[in-house]
Amino acid sequence: MGKFGKMKPMVSPQNIRLLLVDDHSVIRMGLVTLLELQEGFSVEAEAEDGEQAIIQYRSVQPDVVLMDVRMPKIDGVEALRTIRMEWPQARVLMLTTSEVEDDIQRAIDAGACGYITKSAKPTELYKAITQVHAGGTYIPELIRNRLDLYLKQKHLTNREIEVLQAMRRGLTNRDIATLLGFTEHTAKAHVKAILEKLEAADRTEAVARGFELGLLRLNIEMAERT
Repeated sequence: MGKFGKMKPMVSPQNIRLLLVDDHSVIRMGLVTLLELQEGFSVEAEAEDGEQAIIQYRSVQPDVVLMDVRMPKIDGVEALRTIRMEWPQARVLMLTTSEVEDDIQRAIDAGACGYITKSAKPTELYKAITQVHAGGTYIPELIRNRLDLYLKQKHLTNREIEVLQAMRRGLTNRDIATLLGFTEHTAKAHVKAILEKLEAADRTEAVARGFELGLLRLNIEMAERT
């Protein structure tokens, strides 16, 4: 197979013609081997970023694109959006390590026909490609459940996120009020709103849910206000 868009001769017409888009060459090499060992798939082109993906799609016109989400230059979601603007019928399956709910929702909103992680077994990948090629969609149940939970959560305000960060540090309502510059009554109201929005039974569960939803990060520490 030629690299980056060179067509392979004598492709069987029943094969599903694929474009692989991933910024890691080792991942692409592994996928080529995996897919071409399976009857019914033909890797027609590769791209190492979203910019190349758009160019190769124009050149190759594949049946299905396997697209990573996070890549340099143009990420997978932006490349997907551009491809779908030019070819509304394009069938794109996101294949990524990211299980971040925001990435999943952005991809679906941009027109992805499926979303699968690189930890999936080969049989699941084959099934996803075939289903997407046939005009369907493919989102594993675990990812769908995570997304459903994410969409059910009401977005926290910036102030509530600040309070949640303070809760993460184990601060009391009085401490939170002093830190953020409002009354203890207001701090209590914010905490109550956070528990309701995150459907959490207590502060510990709210903080855990904050990490699950990406509202809190391990490397983020709340700065003390002067």
